[in-house]
Amino acid sequence: MELHTSRLRIDALHDGDVAALFAYRGDAEVARYQGWRPQSLAEAAAFIERQRDVVSGIGGGWRPFALRLRDGGTLVGDLGLHVVDDATVELGITLAPTWQGQGLAGEAMRAMLALAFEGMGMHRAIASVDPRNVPCVRMLERVGLRKEAHFRESLRWGDGWADDAIYAMLAREWASHRAAAYDRG
Repeated sequence: MELHTSRLRIDALHDGDVAALFAYRGDAEVARYQGWRPQSLAEAAAFIERQRDVVSGIGGGWRPFALRLRDGGTLVGDLGLHVVDDATVELGITLAPTWQGQGLAGEAMRAMLALAFEGMGMHRAIASVDPRNVPCVRMLERVGLRKEAHFRESLRWGDGWADDAIYAMLAREWASHRAAAYDRG
C-alpha cells in the first residue's frame, strides 16, 4: 500500500530505513512517550523485518508505515495502524525531532483517517496518547479526534506509571472534516 499527501509518501518500511528509524526511535525525547525504544541497530532491523509479516486485519498486530518526504524520500517518521475489530482501527504516530512542529503528523494522520473510513469502511478510529504529550494531543484535536477517556496511572512506564488518554472519531464525523483536511494539504 502506498498513500500520498502534498508533502508525504506513506509506504512500507524497508531495510534501508534501519539507521534513520534507530536514530529517531532511539532518541530519548521521542521515546519519552513511546512504548518501544530500540537499543541497537539490530533491534531496529528486527522491527522492520517483523513488520513484513504483520497482517493489517482483524486480530493482526500493529502495522507500521514509513512516513517519507515526497521530494527525496527521506524517512521522517512512522505511523502504526492496528485493526482492533471489524469496526475500529487504532492509529499511532512517531516523528523524528527534526520534522516535528511542521504539520507533517497531522497530514499523515488525515491520510490514514481517510484510508480507515473511506478505504477500509471503518466505523471508528482511536488513538491512545500520554496526556503530557501536548503537541500530539493538539494534533489529534486539530484533525478532528475528541477526547473520550482519561485513565490515570493505567500504564506501567519504566519504574513508574503513566496516564493514558483516548481520542476518537466516528466515520460520520470524518465527513465534516474531510474537505478541510485536504484543503490544508
